[in-house]
Amino acid sequence: MTIESVQKMVEAAKEEIDNISPTEAARRASEDGALIVDIRDVREMQRDGAIPGAMHAPRGMLEFWVSPDSPYAKEIFGEDREFVLCCAGGMRSALSAKTLQDMGLARISHVETGFGGWQADDMPIETYEEWKANRAR
Repeated sequence: MTIESVQKMVEAAKEEIDNISPTEAARRASEDGALIVDIRDVREMQRDGAIPGAMHAPRGMLEFWVSPDSPYAKEIFGEDREFVLCCAGGMRSALSAKTLQDMGLARISHVETGFGGWQADDMPIETYEEWKANRAR
C-alpha cells in the first residue's frame, strides 16, 4: 500500500481553492464581512496568540460544525458570507478549504501562509487571553 504525500495533497488542493495573503484576509474581513476561522489547536493559540476577531473552529470538528445535519452544526456556517480559514502554515487550512468547498460551502478561502505568515507580515495579534476576553463581548 502506497501512502499519498500530504504535500502533494496540499498542492492539489491549492490548485482548486482561493489562496490569499494575510493582508487580503484582513481586508476581506474588514471590508466584505468575511469571517476568519482559526483551525489551529487551542494549544497553538494559547502559545502563539490569535487573530483579533477570528472564530476558533478546531480542525477535528470543522466538517461537523459546517454540516447542517450534524448534531454539532454551528449556525454561523449557514450565513451568506466568506469564511477564510487559517492554520499555522497553510497546509491544514488548504486541505480544510478544499473539503468544505467539496461539501458545498460556496465562499471559502484560506490564508496561504497561515498564522506564521500573519506574524511575519506584522499583522495584528492578540494574546490568547485577550482574544478570549474580546470574543466574549
